Amino acid sequence: MLTAPSHLEYTEVDTPSPGTDDVLVRIRACGICGSDIHGWDGSSGRRRPPLIMGHEAAGEIAAVGLGVADWAIGDRVTFDSTIYCGRCRFCQQGRPNLCLDRRVVGVSPPEYKQHGAFAEFVAVPARILHRLPAALSYAHAAFAEPTAVAIHAVRQAGDITGATAVVVGAGMIGLLVVQALRWAGAEKIIAVDLAANRLSLARELGATHSLNSADADLGTRIQDICGGLGADYCFEVVGISPTLVLALELLRRGGVCVAVGNLAAATKEFPLQSLVTRELTLKGSCASAGEYAVALDLLSRGIIQVEPLTSAIAPLADAGTWFEKLSGPEGRDYLKVILTP
Repeated sequence: MLTAPSHLEYTEVDTPSPGTDDVLVRIRACGICGSDIHGWDGSSGRRRPPLIMGHEAAGEIAAVGLGVADWAIGDRVTFDSTIYCGRCRFCQQGRPNLCLDRRVVGVSPPEYKQHGAFAEFVAVPARILHRLPAALSYAHAAFAEPTAVAIHAVRQAGDITGATAVVVGAGMIGLLVVQALRWAGAEKIIAVDLAANRLSLARELGATHSLNSADADLGTRIQDICGGLGADYCFEVVGISPTLVLALELLRRGGVCVAVGNLAAATKEFPLQSLVTRELTLKGSCASAGEYAVALDLLSRGIIQVEPLTSAIAPLADAGTWFEKLSGPEGRDYLKVILTP
């Protein structure tokens, strides 16, 4: 339970009661997301205490509401991090991530509070459930949410078959984007980051090239890789002004930048003239919109690998210690930490 900024308490709460159309999920694994870290310390404003955080989870159904017909106790499941209404214009268009009444599990902005999955149990609407493939472990299934986010970002770019793509930021989501690009048929995948260990891992997971963003010749090197023109696509997976500007700079004329990172509320600088005169396209990518089934399939078949991204699997009782580690200077040494009630 987040009880104050940067303070978690391991405590007893009442078991949630599922509503008519809900299920009660017994959580077996829940990953710590970067957004949880920035919510924990109060910097994002989207985790207002008291709150049970956590949205990257998997487990089995412990109880079902009276109106639930397609699920049974014992079913192994994960669930979308977005609770969507299913009725508004955007839901009807197949864009539940833009739902007019969107709520996110484990989040509490000023408009609502939705307790999450850093707990033994969580109650969620049955409509956001997804069944786990038999061979997929709970720990790996907890990656379904960030994997779906990565696949959605790649789909936002369109058909990238045979294209050259740059991924700016080789953190958790960036490394999943690298793998999603490989699956989707990109010919050249260039990972850009400051950390040598993450660049090395990006190469292991499918990047054809890896470059340090501090390299003064970065733009020239990418142009050389891309036949002198720049990249067809850039995926910005950090979410701050300098990396967004960099991603736009690395594109060829007419290129597309997909903005995935969401660290800063606003950018302090923006290359407007470059965007206009080079006819660049800048697209946002928010959460996911129907990619869970694909994500679970790719995870179960090992096409997207998450074992190399798993830094630790720890008891839920140790959450406070791990949040301290992940928020400190040593945080960059870790990728995904999975908590198990």
